[in-house]
Amino acid sequence: MQWMSIDEYANLTGLDTISIDELISRDKLTIKKEDGKIYIDPSKGASELVPMQLKEMNMQTADDAIVSTQFVEKTIGTIMNLHEKVLDAKDETIQSVKNENLFLKEALASLQELYEEDRKTIDTLTTQLKISQEEVEFLRRKYKLMWGKVVENYATDK
Repeated sequence: MQWMSIDEYANLTGLDTISIDELISRDKLTIKKEDGKIYIDPSKGASELVPMQLKEMNMQTADDAIVSTQFVEKTIGTIMNLHEKVLDAKDETIQSVKNENLFLKEALASLQELYEEDRKTIDTLTTQLKISQEEVEFLRRKYKLMWGKVVENYATDK
């Protein structure tokens, strides 16, 4: 017989020390005390750790097992159908995103063309404005010279 400390037994069974102490107090585990420490026999009392539902499942008839098998098959079938629907929805989403990306790409190309056309128009208008300013400056000098002579002639006439 191999004895284990409470901590070792807790690690083995996954129970916490409070649950183990409760099982000890109900005399469900075989224990011994040495040097003030408690040791548990892991080979005894294991049946107390198995939940009652599992014990009841073992007591079911063969007919119940067949129903359970059919239930499991239906459940697996349902899960597989849901999985297929998820995959179909994923494919539709991917296609939708691809279409949206294509639309955005075309819209961006269209905007780029409009931008370039606007840039050319701005360059043309800038050139025309520069030419018009040069013409205005030329006319201003011309009229200044012309009116300057008229003013000089008027001043000399008086």
